[in-house]
Amino acid sequence: RFQQVQSMMCDLMEWRSQLLSGTLPKDELKELKQKVTSKIDYGNKVLELDLIVRDEDGNILDPDKTSVISLFHAHEEATNKITERIKEEMSKDQPDYASYSRMSSSPTHSLYVFVRNFVCRIGEDAELFMSLYDPQKSTIISENYLVRWGSRGFPKEIDMLNNLKVVFTDLGNKDLSRDKIYLVCQIVRVGRMDLRDSNSKKYTQGLRRPFGVAGTAVS
Repeated sequence: RFQQVQSMMCDLMEWRSQLLSGTLPKDELKELKQKVTSKIDYGNKVLELDLIVRDEDGNILDPDKTSVISLFHAHEEATNKITERIKEEMSKDQPDYASYSRMSSSPTHSLYVFVRNFVCRIGEDAELFMSLYDPQKSTIISENYLVRWGSRGFPKEIDMLNNLKVVFTDLGNKDLSRDKIYLVCQIVRVGRMDLRDSNSKKYTQGLRRPFGVAGTAVS
């Protein structure tokens, strides 16, 4: 039973990191939430805990706002699903190392990035957005790390000089198994509409314009 619960906890940890990443589309997010609630309900059954009834979206039903008949049907449906799930699990002939393979898939990997300098002749302030990118699927797999860079070649917050550090966390074996992962830096210029406009009475300050992009392979 311990190995069974350990395997389920590893699955839940990995799915939790995917939910918190904020990179899943709406349909995949809903499907993953249903998998999580199904796994939790199955684990409660294995541990002989109380059955929790939920609606179609996985939310716990409020007994004060739900009729007795609706609660009964929800209990009946949840019990049938868990019973079928138990039969499926018992019919599987999994080797002993399966639990260890699931445990190894838990999100324990991180990428540490230390920004030492930014060299690009812009002439105005800039914003640097750094993220991890999967070129095969053409999608960003992490949140953005923002660095505000001044026109004089230093960070806008001068006390952050030589202290621009970020850790991209919750990278599981699924991420490491990708063919390529790039660290991408998107450069956004903040200032005039046109750099050639030298008349201070005509141009508008504070406009954000895409300026460039850079990338390097990290795996």
